[in-house]
Amino acid sequence: MKINKNAETVLKQRYLIKDENGEPVETIDGMFVRVARAIAEADTLHDEKADTTETEKIFYDMMTNLEFLPNSPTLMNAGRDLGQLSACFVLPVEDSMESIFEAIKQAALIHKSGGGTGFSFSRLRPEGSTVNSTGGVASGPISFMKVFNMATEAIKQGGSRRGANMGILRIDHPDILKFIDCKADNTEITNFNLSVGLTEDFMNAAEAGREYELIDPHTRKAVKKLNARVVFNKIVDAAWRNGEPGIIFLDRLNRDNIVPRQGQIEATNPCGEQPLLAHESCNLGSINLTKMIKKEGGSAVFDWEKLERTVENAVHFLDNVIDVNKYPLEQISFTTKQTRKIGLGVMGWADSLLMMGIPYNTEEAVQLAEKVMAFITEKGRETSRKLAEKRGAFPLFAESTLPQDKPQRNGTITTIAPTGTLSIIGGCSSGVEPVFAYVFIRNIMDGTELLEVNPVLKEKLEERGLYSEDLMRRIAKEGTVSHIKEIPEDIRRVFVSTHDISPEYHVRMQAAFQKFTDNAVSKTVNFSNSATREDVAKVYSLAFSLGCKGVTIYRDGSRDEQVLNIGKVKRGDEPKQQQITPRPRPDVVTGVTERVKIGCGNLYITVNYDEQGICEIFTNTGKAGGCPSQSEATARLASVALRSGIDVNTIVDQLRGIRCPSTIRQHGLKCTSCPDAIARVIEQEYEKQVALGNWLPLPDAIKPTPEVPLDDSARCPECGGALEHESGCVICRQCGYSKCG
Repeated sequence: MKINKNAETVLKQRYLIKDENGEPVETIDGMFVRVARAIAEADTLHDEKADTTETEKIFYDMMTNLEFLPNSPTLMNAGRDLGQLSACFVLPVEDSMESIFEAIKQAALIHKSGGGTGFSFSRLRPEGSTVNSTGGVASGPISFMKVFNMATEAIKQGGSRRGANMGILRIDHPDILKFIDCKADNTEITNFNLSVGLTEDFMNAAEAGREYELIDPHTRKAVKKLNARVVFNKIVDAAWRNGEPGIIFLDRLNRDNIVPRQGQIEATNPCGEQPLLAHESCNLGSINLTKMIKKEGGSAVFDWEKLERTVENAVHFLDNVIDVNKYPLEQISFTTKQTRKIGLGVMGWADSLLMMGIPYNTEEAVQLAEKVMAFITEKGRETSRKLAEKRGAFPLFAESTLPQDKPQRNGTITTIAPTGTLSIIGGCSSGVEPVFAYVFIRNIMDGTELLEVNPVLKEKLEERGLYSEDLMRRIAKEGTVSHIKEIPEDIRRVFVSTHDISPEYHVRMQAAFQKFTDNAVSKTVNFSNSATREDVAKVYSLAFSLGCKGVTIYRDGSRDEQVLNIGKVKRGDEPKQQQITPRPRPDVVTGVTERVKIGCGNLYITVNYDEQGICEIFTNTGKAGGCPSQSEATARLASVALRSGIDVNTIVDQLRGIRCPSTIRQHGLKCTSCPDAIARVIEQEYEKQVALGNWLPLPDAIKPTPEVPLDDSARCPECGGALEHESGCVICRQCGYSKCG
């Protein structure tokens, strides 16, 4: 088994079974044996005399030769007690408290087991709607998305594999404008990818500049009209700003819904490539196309016979996964087995083009993409039909839209998923993305730098006697080979990287794969930082016209203050940012205590100050109850912030308006929650002292130093390395972290 050092590191850190001290207790080869054996066992469910030894060998060889790899949960959990092997789930969110919090509970169980979840919030009534059962008003989809977000954060903090979510809202929901802007601040709703669910009627209205109706999902009545072009431009502006939200085309998802009588497809998994019905899951796997290349007449070409064998074995593998999977919920087990959807995709597409000497951004590459994906889908369907002869078609086949004279074992066969971590294991480019960069510099022990060079480029340069470490460092610094004159023009023409490729060719390649993919294609259209909003709008329109099912874009540097730099690693001797330290609490303070009526009784708020300003907040609850720990935490944090020189108005703005359910039905209250009450008392006392002329300016020693905030999205949350935006997700090449799990 030939895996590179980076793949070995990722496998040891993330996939191998570990003891209580975090040390691996299985080898990499042992992991593949474990997975192959567990998946092969499913054959006995359909034939008691099945030769699982032979099947195990086929699966083992396919994985250890890096020809095919299943999604991460299968590698991690097959043959283990947890046994949860799916990556993708969609959960329903109906318009009731019971449904909302049931969905949160189910999502927590899924995240704990290593899966990601997608939700449509389109059924929730808009913010401000009357709730007849309580006499209050609805808080709206975005408010509940924040609750889901915090639940996900709690699961992450519990030490489990990071959960990821997709949140979708229909374009005709009354809260759509709030949804479009709800991630304008990169620190908000951080555990969600967002997409707007567009309809073809909306896209046509946007093109014509017409108005369209917003529909209250509770009453199903039109409540307002908006100009479609204005809303479309607002989506474009938000995506240009920081890549969120993406878009999906709901009509197209449902046009390919194989069992429409079971309901509409309203949501996808976290990366947008797997549309699913409520409580469905999908098992994904990817063929490494670089292993499907052979030499013929001195040229590299696809080995179609090997590709066909690999497709047959991969479909067999993924169908078995459905049977041995230990689903986190019985309802998910039942629903998944009704359609038995699988998602076979590819990785290494860009590298395979390099091996054949075909530039990614050419018509030849686009046409070859269609040919390859058409072949994989058709051979996959043929294999699924053969399995149906022995094992039976999926239970809902008779009511499906598939040809009734050709029973299939699996409702869908193909999906192009992000393969960030899998492609590191496979030693190839990710999914159908172009190569992000040809040379990386990794920071290893004691600040030592290790060059990682794309193997195809390295081989080509060595053949011509051009390879050198100095040249590789130049490529790392430039991020592309296109401007390096020492490299011959014919190599520069073929070895294009992400930012050498026009947005048009990004979309055309996605559309080429989508044309012959049952489900959807996960891909990111990467723009340079200088791209305009008009450039983004053109991509969205082109994706719509070419038949894509969705689009994710990312403009370089739009989520971080510095452009991701693959040519430089962070060293320990770099200057640290100045830290803000709270001033000590004064020995003598003056203060007031005010009683405020809250939803569950009285809250006593003490505000203490000295000549420099407010320096301390205390709270105490009355006998009727309340949330003493939460109030105390709010007061303590406000105290630290005030003594650090944070502006009073900033603190007040953050706390004011937070709503507690206990205030909803009580009339005459002057506050909406304990934090809101604290904010009001702080503001009141501050304004009184300013009016009396008692405040002195903050001394220079405690004024906060202005600094440019650094967004964590610029760096890997686990190792601090640079993140790449690709396949609707983000991936760290240093440690294998993937936002999508």
